[in-house]
Amino acid sequence: MKTDLLLITPPFTQLNTPYPGTVYLKGFLNTLSYSTFQADLGLDVILQLFSRKGLIDLFEFIQNQEIELGDNSKRMVMLSDEYIATIDPVIRFLQGKNSTLADSIIQDGYLPEASRFAEVEDLEWAFGSMSFQDKAKHLATLYLEDLSDLIIEAVDENFGFSRYAERLGRSANSFDELYQELQKDPTYIDKITLSELEKLIQKTNPKMIGFSVPFPGNLYSAFRCAQYIKANYPEIVVDMGGGFPNTELRSLSDSRVFEFFDFITLDDGEAPTEQLLKYINNEVEVSDLKRTFTLQNNQVSYINNQTVRDYKFSEVGTPDYTDIKLDQYISVIEVVNPMHRLWSDGRWNKLTMAHGCYWGKCTFCDISLDYIKIYEPIAAKQIVDRMEELIETTQNTGFHFVDEAAPPALMREVALEILRRKLTVTWWTNIRFEKSFTYDLCRLLKASGCIAVSGGLEVASDRLLKLIDKGVTVEQVAVVNRNFTEAGIMVHAYLMYGFPTQTKQETIDSLEMVRQMFELGILQSGFWHQFAMTAHSPVGLNPEKYQVINHSTELGTFANNDMIHEEKSGLIHDQFSYGLKKSLFNYMHGVGFELFVF
Repeated sequence: MKTDLLLITPPFTQLNTPYPGTVYLKGFLNTLSYSTFQADLGLDVILQLFSRKGLIDLFEFIQNQEIELGDNSKRMVMLSDEYIATIDPVIRFLQGKNSTLADSIIQDGYLPEASRFAEVEDLEWAFGSMSFQDKAKHLATLYLEDLSDLIIEAVDENFGFSRYAERLGRSANSFDELYQELQKDPTYIDKITLSELEKLIQKTNPKMIGFSVPFPGNLYSAFRCAQYIKANYPEIVVDMGGGFPNTELRSLSDSRVFEFFDFITLDDGEAPTEQLLKYINNEVEVSDLKRTFTLQNNQVSYINNQTVRDYKFSEVGTPDYTDIKLDQYISVIEVVNPMHRLWSDGRWNKLTMAHGCYWGKCTFCDISLDYIKIYEPIAAKQIVDRMEELIETTQNTGFHFVDEAAPPALMREVALEILRRKLTVTWWTNIRFEKSFTYDLCRLLKASGCIAVSGGLEVASDRLLKLIDKGVTVEQVAVVNRNFTEAGIMVHAYLMYGFPTQTKQETIDSLEMVRQMFELGILQSGFWHQFAMTAHSPVGLNPEKYQVINHSTELGTFANNDMIHEEKSGLIHDQFSYGLKKSLFNYMHGVGFELFVF
């Protein structure tokens, strides 16, 4: 087959569901009649690595290495036959194809056990109200995490199930370290990745390959793959887009990047990708490209033809999962918490109710960038049309709306439309804790199939919420959480510490507010993030206003987003990290409420 465009998500993202970047873009390109093929290369690599043959090769590689292993890894090598014998059945079980294996997994002695099993909690608390299938899934997850630990120690320290060589992409103001890493021989994981990439190229024979790079943990693999393509298929055009370049590479000037990529596009990918396809087909000039970096006369050039219009969100088509191996994703339960598991367990169709954020004021957020700034909702009828189309094509009725913050009024209309059509669906989304979420609205959302929401409580301090310009109060969040919980909808809170001017006492008080919400049962899950100052946020654009000293005053030639900073108060917020996260871990497991928070 001859393909106009091969779309690839490089290793690694989620194990349980595709990252939606290529899915959205393929859906759009369908409206233009381009021939495309998409692949989750991370899934392909994981399935090769965690297979009978993959483990035979892995253990043979480890045994041929002249390195001193720790006791845990030595134990696992001694148990290699047991791992090799069980890996294929366990993977099939986690893919939902071998449910009867749960009976064996929950019995002592079936799975080989290493250090992760020493951390097994009181599973009766978690699984008393859940099934033994879930208990087996959690134990199988620990089994895979043991194997991951072995790989990190004995084979490749950069490995991770949802990221690879993430450190090379974080705050990489200079391209030097990543470039030097790419001059080394491919790693063990690289070799599997490149082997799977070669299969895709042979299968699709593409004119252009586009890498969707959402996170720092995908960056190295994208460059390694692009390097391979340039060395072996110089006639193929190679492009990068996605969340990482959108936020990090907006001031790119290092020409060495274009030894790997021909083009790098920014922001919404529809119009830039269409223009690239026209360009490689000699239909337009290079000056007609849209939001695209390329190399001209050995200099990095940014081309953004303003006469080329962007597509309205209502015009971009329905996401298309064709080509993706939907039945081969692996559902895992990493944390024994019914709400937290949604990110790793189950296969969710990804959709968006509204482009951008309807609030668009939070001072820690990249609100100056188009993906936040340009707010564009679509009609509830069109959203539910897309849901029905995806149900038909994927045979899956689970939906994760990946909005920055879904608007309450639109959620209401979507819920009513679902009920009018008598659809049976399960869905969840991101929200702001608006007072619009009354108990009656929450009941309506529940009736339509909404099972959970996630939103930013952030600092749980009214003074700091005002400084953030969050537009909510702690009391309001508590009331909204109660409304959701009483309606039977689970709530996850994004929590933040270390926001500029936050005091030690405010951090303690914030944790106490979180403790009370968990103890009252109006919050089921959460995650603490330490504040990061970014170049495109109001804090990053005006640090003096927030009593912050910016040490990232020089523009890097590669990535520019995370900014090194310190507070004028001198308070070091890292000291709170362990205590906050340990407390939250306890609360999510229903314990530790009686312990002092300081």
